[in-house]
Amino acid sequence: MFEQLMNLVKENAGEAIINNPAIPNEKNDEAVQTTASSIMDSLKGMLSSGKANDVLSMFSQQPEGNAVANSPVAAAASSNLISTLMSKFGIDSNQASGIASKLIPNVMNQFVNKTNDPNDNSFDIQGIFNSLSGNKTSGLDISSMVSKFGGNALDKNHDGKVDFSDLTAAFSGGKAEGGEGGGGLMDKISGLFGK
Repeated sequence: MFEQLMNLVKENAGEAIINNPAIPNEKNDEAVQTTASSIMDSLKGMLSSGKANDVLSMFSQQPEGNAVANSPVAAAASSNLISTLMSKFGIDSNQASGIASKLIPNVMNQFVNKTNDPNDNSFDIQGIFNSLSGNKTSGLDISSMVSKFGGNALDKNHDGKVDFSDLTAAFSGGKAEGGEGGGGLMDKISGLFGK
């Protein structure tokens, strides 16, 4: 998966990295790899900190408007990339922010679009989660979980948003409020990523 993500970043790196005087030409490949690593690290970080719902929710969206680009995952990837570019390449925060704002929204939109496109086999949701978890999710049907994010099917406490308590309730059979029916699939998912 990392190789495909690097190729996706490379396809979008023209103005942000390749033609950017802040990144020396001999460092272009390293900057592309840094960007792909920032996205991977952000996904892993969100999953390990119990934010699987944000990741699943992002993949359930169609890249229309700014929904994916403004997702918590994209925000984490941008922040991660900015700090890494500043430390690795010695560029200032404005330059690093400019690179992140040109790259991350486009890459994340295409990443989600390619993952959701049945005619594009460059990414699949199961493979992404298997890669992020070191194959610990291979027994879970991730695509079914993502499809349940359509509409508000998982809004168990009817507060207008799908959050961790809703997911816990949905997959454990309990109620979102009061923590009934603890355990369940979401606890297992969090455990797979280190929570």
